[in-house]
Formats: sequence, C-alpha cells, structure tokens
Amino acid sequence: MHQIELWALIPFALMLLSIAVLPLLAEHWWESNKHKLYISILLALPAGIYLMANGMGDRLEHQILFDYIPFIVLLGALFVVTGGIHIRGDIQARPLNNTLIMLVGFLLASFIGTTGAAMLTIRLLLEVNQQRKYKVHTILFFIALVANCGGVLTPLGDPPLFLLYLRGAEFGWFMNLLPEWAFVGAILLILYLAIDYSFYYRKEQTVDIMADVHEKRPITITGKINIIYLVGIILSVSFLNPSYIPAMGDHHSPIYIQFLREIALIALGAMSWLTTRKSIRQDNKYSWEPIIEVAYLFIGIFVTMTPALIYLNAHAAELGLTEPWQFYYASGFLSAFLDNSPTAVAFHTVAQGLPTASGAVLEAGIDAMLLRAIALGSVFFGAMTYIGNGPNFMVKAIAEQAGVNMPSFFGYMIKFSLVVLLPIYIIAQLIFL
Repeated sequence: MHQIELWALIPFALMLLSIAVLPLLAEHWWESNKHKLYISILLALPAGIYLMANGMGDRLEHQILFDYIPFIVLLGALFVVTGGIHIRGDIQARPLNNTLIMLVGFLLASFIGTTGAAMLTIRLLLEVNQQRKYKVHTILFFIALVANCGGVLTPLGDPPLFLLYLRGAEFGWFMNLLPEWAFVGAILLILYLAIDYSFYYRKEQTVDIMADVHEKRPITITGKINIIYLVGIILSVSFLNPSYIPAMGDHHSPIYIQFLREIALIALGAMSWLTTRKSIRQDNKYSWEPIIEVAYLFIGIFVTMTPALIYLNAHAAELGLTEPWQFYYASGFLSAFLDNSPTAVAFHTVAQGLPTASGAVLEAGIDAMLLRAIALGSVFFGAMTYIGNGPNFMVKAIAEQAGVNMPSFFGYMIKFSLVVLLPIYIIAQLIFL
C-alpha cells in the first residue's frame, strides 16, 4: 500500500477552507466562476503532481474518470431538465398551502435532486407569499426540507448519496432510510405549520391578508415534456450500472460501454435543451453559471481529496470511530461547515479501513449501519449552514432577489439550525442509530 505523507493533505484542507471562508471574506471576488477555477487549479496541481510522482497516478485517473465525470454529468442532466419545467401561480399564502408546497418539494427531492426540487418550487413559494410580511421563517424551513432533508431516498437526491452509489451502494438500498426521512420530514412540516399558523400568520396585517386573498392565479406547469426526461434519468441511474450490465465495470470494455450511463444522461439533457421552448427557461431565469460553478469547484475537490482518501483508508483505525452514532455526528459536523459530498466519501473511506464484525451486513463494502449513519449525517446536516449543501446559497440568493431579508451566515445558525434542526437530528439519532 502506498504511504501518503500528512502534508499531502494540505491542498484538500485549503480547498475546503476556501469554499467555507472566501464567500464570507471576499464575497465579490468569489462570485466569479473564473476565480473559483483559479483556486481549483492552483490547489489541484500540487496534489496531482504528488500522486503521479509517487506512483499513484492510477488512483487520480480513477477519481476523475469514474467519480468526477459521472458526478458532474448527473448534476448537469438534472440541472438542464429541471430548468425546462416552470411552475407559476399565486394561491392564498395560508400556513397549510405553504406547508403543502414544501411537502411537494420534499417528496420530489429524492427523485429529481435537492437542487432540482428547490429550483422548481422556491419561486412558486415566493410568488405565493409575495403579499405576506413575515416569510423569512418559511424560506428557512424550505432550505431544510427541500434543499436538504428530502433528498435521502435515492442516489439522485443529494450529491453525497450519488458518490456512495458509485462506491457500490445499490440504488434501492437508500430506500432503507425511509423511516428517518419520514420522521425528520414530518417533524419539520408539523413544526412549520404550527409556528406559521399560531404566530406569524396571526401577525400579518389585515390589508396584506386581503391583498393576498384577491391577488390569486391558478398554478400552471409548462415544459411538461421534461417530466419524461426526468423519468429517463431515474431509469438510467437505476439500471445502467455494473449490477445489471457487468461489462460497464470492466476496464477492458469499450469506452462507450463503460460510460453508457453518462452517454444516456447527456442525450436526455440534450433532448431537453432542444425540445423545450426558450421562453420557459427565460421564465425560470435559467443560467449555466450554477452548474459551471459546481464543475469548477469539484474538479479541485476530487483531485485534492485523492491523497486524503488514501491516507484515511490507511489510518482509519487510529481515528477512534467505530459506532454508527459517531459516524453520524462526525460526517454531519463536517458536512455542515465544509461540503457534504467529499465528507461522505471521506467517512466511507474511513469505514473501509475498519475491521468488519462477524455477521455484519455489508453495503458498498462497509457495515450497512455505518453507511446508514454516513448517508444520513451528510444529507441532514448539510442544512446546518448556508455552505453545507449547494442549493442552500442558491435559495438564499433567489429569496433576497425577491426582497426577503435573509439572516447572515451566523444568524441562520443562531436563529434556526442550532435551535430547530439540531434537536430534531439528535432525536433522530437516538431513535434510529
């Protein structure tokens, strides 16, 4: 086994630190995707050179070809297809109606991704609530429910789950997380309904309520052909994999066989782009910038985390993590303040380095209970800060464009995640892990 020097992990640490800190310290500079690419290249180069110079170029090649490319192609396909569906309308912004909109987004998140579900429903939620004065709490619960917790049930739901899927977890295995998904979702929805109905809605002025009653438009959906493409994406990820087509996992197979899933996803994205009216994407304020941002940042993450993964696998036993609850909080804590995708991969690697107990049920090469803890911690705790999961900042930005005065980075934690989300996550751990 190749030995990794501890200092080789510095580029990865700096990459994650950049994502966490630069949006706060240099917000305007960091807004440029070009600058994100500069950071990625600057930190990826020494990591890549180190790996190749020490005979580990094959690990880097595998990381880029079989982790990064499938990851970015799936996100890109979901981004293009969901960007071709536009939901508009203005129903009365009663607490129950807001709860139902968030429930729909929560249900969709596992099947079209947290980013797709959030982008589909946030503008509808904002349009419905445009006459209401008190709506910050609605957006905060939306971030937790739709942009994070809803995406637990399939690898399509959240990027860390897709990476765990690429590491061998069966597509259908994630449905085992249904109890935790339903518990957290139900608690959040009921809590939101109670808070909005008993407190915020009662504070609204009569003139605002009357305006909301009179300014109504039915909800309509355009770009429905993209629903067919979404089904195609789900079927491609479900069945175009080595479990059903063993040749896809054979490195001696033709390149088009190894990347059959990615070819299908690119084709579905292309068909969506060609068959969706431009006006629909204009209504969605569609832009390539968000997916370009993800592509630029994650090439840096995937390259720099390769030495970290090798090191973690070699030193897993020394970290003292053995129990599911330890993996849940450890992956959750890092997911909150870094990015939940590399966090999930890192702790999966740690679990691979541990001895397997006799009779343990394995999934993706590790104890299934540890995989359960890593998946739940990575997804749930991504809602603890704005930087925990990609859609969080996107929802915040869209809400602010609509005139909602969103809390600051630390305000979000103090007013919402530490007092609302963390207690729910602790209760979930005590019950299920």
